[in-house]
Amino acid sequence: MQYEITLPADYDMSIIRERVATRGHALDDRAGLGLKAYLIRERGAAGSPVNQYAPFYLWHDAGRMGEFLVGGGGFQGIVGDFGRPVVQHWTGLAVEAGPARRTAPLAAPLAASRLLTPMPASADPAEQVAGALAELRDLGGAQGLHTAALAVDPHHWRLVTFALWEREVPAAHAGAERYEVLHLSAPGLASLPRGRAW
Repeated sequence: MQYEITLPADYDMSIIRERVATRGHALDDRAGLGLKAYLIRERGAAGSPVNQYAPFYLWHDAGRMGEFLVGGGGFQGIVGDFGRPVVQHWTGLAVEAGPARRTAPLAAPLAASRLLTPMPASADPAEQVAGALAELRDLGGAQGLHTAALAVDPHHWRLVTFALWEREVPAAHAGAERYEVLHLSAPGLASLPRGRAW
């Protein structure tokens, strides 16, 4: 799940940094949550065309996600401060733990990337997903990778590959959107299933 709050070009991003510093720990022990990465993009930094606050979540439990969004479980703070953003959500296909997470599980990642890949109607979805799963397995061994996930959006028929990085997004992933990670809430990180979800 992810929502993107695009802010004015002259917005003072220190406001978002302060928000995360003071409120970010609220989900550090949230039941049903694998992880929440508090992400920002700053206009001009790492090629970003916008100022944006764009948290990304991996949930263990869709019911807990629903509680968070509409059951008084926390999302009302976003709605109250920024209005109600569109919330993108995908069906999870696979998760990989990278070398940075295996060697230093308490080290918080500093960067993230998101790659959206269209699934053409002329191609077999099973073949496209099989190829993406193989790429995710390969990505799982990338130096500096903390965690990577693959999901599918069957409404728009596209894949999303989300990755957390120890320090920075490698140059090899130049086609992906890049984010700075301000905080990582990861109450269920260790129990996120590794590999393909079925």
